[in-house]
Amino acid sequence: MTPGTPDVLGIAQHGVVYTGGMSKIAEHGGNDPQDRNVPILVVLPSAHQGSTITSPVETTQIAPTILTLLGLDPSQLQAVQIEHTQVLPGIGG
Repeated sequence: MTPGTPDVLGIAQHGVVYTGGMSKIAEHGGNDPQDRNVPILVVLPSAHQGSTITSPVETTQIAPTILTLLGLDPSQLQAVQIEHTQVLPGIGG
């Protein structure tokens, strides 16, 4: 520890929601699909009106998708290379 840093270590348990009375302070998930899969809404001018993709997606797909939409190569990201992360369905890439 560095000087001035308290010797306190906190370990969050998977799925625990921390509250203070009636309000949530924080929560800590894990590596389960229900912790990683989140709803997302992407609106693109090129999309067909009313088109919906209901495939499960993960938050890790957001960065490669943004890079693809910017015309950049997401495979330049080390995490994309290691995890073979795909862009969001229907976006291309």
